Amino acid sequence: MRNRLIQKFAFIALACVFALTAQTVANAQGRGRGGGGGRGGGISGGPRGGSPGVDRGLGTASERSNGRSDSGLRRASDNSGGRSDEGLNRARLARDNSERAGKELREHPGLSRALNTNPRDLRAQYEAALALNPNLKFGQFVAANMLERNLGARNPAITREAILAGVAGGRSIGQTLQDLGLSSRDAKDAEREANRAIKEGKRRS
Repeated sequence: MRNRLIQKFAFIALACVFALTAQTVANAQGRGRGGGGGRGGGISGGPRGGSPGVDRGLGTASERSNGRSDSGLRRASDNSGGRSDEGLNRARLARDNSERAGKELREHPGLSRALNTNPRDLRAQYEAALALNPNLKFGQFVAANMLERNLGARNPAITREAILAGVAGGRSIGQTLQDLGLSSRDAKDAEREANRAIKEGKRRS
């Protein structure tokens, strides 16, 4: 009986020791995992982690690439900008010429009557011509109309469109009239008569 009691107490004591040992080990492992988690947080976001190093490498490569790509972009921008600027300048020039024509027609409405039309239609025709040649002056356009009216019946080649095409090509109105078959003297006389009729139309305003 005595031996059984001793064995029983010994078994209980061993069980307690085992339980305490297991608890101690578990606590130690828990602290180890907690510390590892802290280090893991440092890797993902701390200054000692691996990501910033990778970022620095990408940044360096990006800088090297941008050095080349920026030059290419500048060249492309310059090329495109040149075309864009030219288009804007043409549009601005056409707008300015159209505005000047509108002012002249308001001040001299008789000018359109001299050409058997009205100010609105004459300006609309001029704006259509400006779309082809934004450098065209309103006076040149009016002269081309007047020359067609004065000469077209006798010289079918002399039309407003033919005169405007010559002006767009860099020829003067007198040179264009000669290109269309007039002599130098006849071209000068035709221009003089057209200018006289235009001035007369303005005076009737």
